[in-house]
Amino acid sequence: MGTNRLEAFSDGVLAIIITIMVLEMKVPHGSDLSALIPTLPVFFSYVLSFIYIGIYWNNHHHMLHTTRHVTGGILWANLHLLFWLSLFPFATGWMGENHLASAPAALYGVVLLLASIAYWILQRTIIVSQGSDSLLAKAIGRDVKGKLSPLLYAAAIVAAFVEPLIAMAIYTFVALMWLVPDRRIEHVLNK
Repeated sequence: MGTNRLEAFSDGVLAIIITIMVLEMKVPHGSDLSALIPTLPVFFSYVLSFIYIGIYWNNHHHMLHTTRHVTGGILWANLHLLFWLSLFPFATGWMGENHLASAPAALYGVVLLLASIAYWILQRTIIVSQGSDSLLAKAIGRDVKGKLSPLLYAAAIVAAFVEPLIAMAIYTFVALMWLVPDRRIEHVLNK
């Protein structure tokens, strides 16, 4: 099977995840701008999660363009990734509603960590399926950002119990690190 169905299904799931996240933001009761102030933590957690979903969508899209055919293992690894990404609305909502309390900030990090591990599993499954000389294997290279991200998430989870703002700073740093477009796959595809 080609990658079109897998990519279309994944795009649909990610669109639903974003929709669920935005629906979790409740309209304030009041008509002046000060009524928006209590919603700011929810809004900022939404923005961070929206950026993360966008990063996953972008990288997933590029990764699938290096894939010649889809196996059963790739389908299951992709579902595994989508499972963890589907928990973003819950973790985002809990963190935003509780104004960066320790446990919600730590759970947010756990979801980020497990999503990054699931993405790595999907990457490895594709490489094993396509061969060590595949386009994806060539593009990934040393994958410094991919190895550093889970370590930073783990540090942020611990930091959440000391100071949740430190955890949020780490989550934001990792998102910014990935926000810079990764051109490795594009370079390999263009060759």
